[in-house]
Amino acid sequence: MKVILVNDRGGVSRSFNFGGLSKALLGLCLLGLPVGAFFIGANLPATESDVFDSRAVKAWNKALRKQQDQISDADQQAREQLTALTVKLAELQGRLTRLDALGERLTTIAKLDEGEFQFGATPAVGGPEESGIAGAGDLPYHPPEFLEVIGDLSDQIEDRQMQLQTLDSLMSRQQLQDEQFIAGRPITRGWMSSRYGYRTDPFSGRRSWHKGVDFAGKRGSDVVSVAAGVVTWAEDRYGYGQLVEINHGNGYKTRYGHNSEIKVKLGDIVKKGQVIALMGSSGRSTGPHVHFEVYKNDRPVDPASYIRRTGR
Repeated sequence: MKVILVNDRGGVSRSFNFGGLSKALLGLCLLGLPVGAFFIGANLPATESDVFDSRAVKAWNKALRKQQDQISDADQQAREQLTALTVKLAELQGRLTRLDALGERLTTIAKLDEGEFQFGATPAVGGPEESGIAGAGDLPYHPPEFLEVIGDLSDQIEDRQMQLQTLDSLMSRQQLQDEQFIAGRPITRGWMSSRYGYRTDPFSGRRSWHKGVDFAGKRGSDVVSVAAGVVTWAEDRYGYGQLVEINHGNGYKTRYGHNSEIKVKLGDIVKKGQVIALMGSSGRSTGPHVHFEVYKNDRPVDPASYIRRTGR
């Protein structure tokens, strides 16, 4: 086999002669080049772009599934919270209804002026619009309807609580005044045996001044306070025997004399109608009775006008 190589510059050519062995080696090389190239290409690793695309798709799919799970959980939690808020709203509405009924009932009992406490009406509010505030010219913000209902209900409950607190204060003050209001008889059983003013003294037979009234009855009968107050005397006193004196405030005090037994002690706070002693005949007395006196600004007054009073 003869191979001729020609030089394009000078036209010079060279020739080579190959024997049988050379021919075989040359053919083998020429045949092995494409085969080798094929195997080398098949065994080469994937390119960087191919690896990046495959891994990215897997990561994106995983992140997408995670986000979908999170959205599903958030939706479930929102539904549960909405259900709980709906139940709470119904509970608040029920409480508001009961507060309104209680307020109207207390207003009736307290005999307050009609319209002073309106528990069934929406609270009246107002005030001038403030100018010069940033964003004042923008459109007003409208929260979701559900939040508006919750806010309105909260405002109504707060208003009812304020009204009830004021009403409670008024009723407490009125109740205290009623308790301190001197009215009624100091006994539960018996009759008036001697009035206030001049009378014939049962011991000396002379005309004398009687600065109280006497109520006769059965020994051991209850003697009661005609008003709330503080006990300022609860022991024996000359002429009165076993005496109870009660200060009712506002310059008023009462005395209950000739008792057989005293049921209270100095410093006790007593209520209207409370039993403070038992009827007896201690001290300067001709028989079981209660000597009852009323003092206003340390001056004795006729108890009759207070006895005929009715409670507030």
